[in-house]
Amino acid sequence: MDDLNAVASLLVKPEPSAEAISRSRGRLEDRMTRGRARRHRGLLLPVLGMAVAAAVAVAVIVASVFSPAAAPVSGRDVLLMAAASAEHIPQGTGTYWHITRTWQGPDGLEEQESWTTRDGRRWSRNEPYATPGSVVEDPAPFRLMGAEIGFEELEGLPADPEQLKERIAGLPRRESAMILADRQGELVSPLITLITELPTPAQVRSAAFEVLAATPGVKNAGPVEGGQELLIPLSGNLEIRMVVDPEAARVARANVLLTAEGGSMMSNSYISVTTEWTDQPPR
Repeated sequence: MDDLNAVASLLVKPEPSAEAISRSRGRLEDRMTRGRARRHRGLLLPVLGMAVAAAVAVAVIVASVFSPAAAPVSGRDVLLMAAASAEHIPQGTGTYWHITRTWQGPDGLEEQESWTTRDGRRWSRNEPYATPGSVVEDPAPFRLMGAEIGFEELEGLPADPEQLKERIAGLPRRESAMILADRQGELVSPLITLITELPTPAQVRSAAFEVLAATPGVKNAGPVEGGQELLIPLSGNLEIRMVVDPEAARVARANVLLTAEGGSMMSNSYISVTTEWTDQPPR
């Protein structure tokens, strides 16, 4: 109860000034940097108290920065806030990793789903090769840049941003499944895949957001339904558009379609992706 009262007292405080917001951003980035250093030294922190305090701090900073009186927030700031939030949002538990994709098709809203167990069994609904509406067993594994990647490999990815970037760059890949920017080493698409579709550990998702935050030219186009619309330029005059909810550490939708081969292709419209662990069987 004392923790709840403390949270309530924090949330009812007056909105901070622009100067205070700026200081909060600096403290957030400094906290993230020091937090990663502590993780790699192997120190253990008290779990409950620190998790509650950190989650409250992120919520207060996000609410403050996006208040009407606040100065415009950069795309980098949005992604750094999402990185801070991601560390404290567990994936949950369940038998199946459930992915739902929705987008606007020529005849209305279209949807695809898949269910994957930890031993690699997978079912899908509304894949192009299957009868519409039917659920079929599908042997397709998780893929990243065209190469198969399993739960163990995902859980073994480094939580340090620079090390994560190096590991992704060194993973096996299928060049034909990748867009030109990824083949040239920009790696934006696989980072978005780690954040949006794969059962990636919380600290690795946080690191992926941080790597994206360092992408040259990332811009914030402003608030839209579901979060902040970010623009990420790619080589060849291409541009990734995605809506990020920094408090939920979630990409609500993007104009990148992740293919069955584990690569990506640009879409003319937004694709929304939701993921969860569930015990509900494929249906």
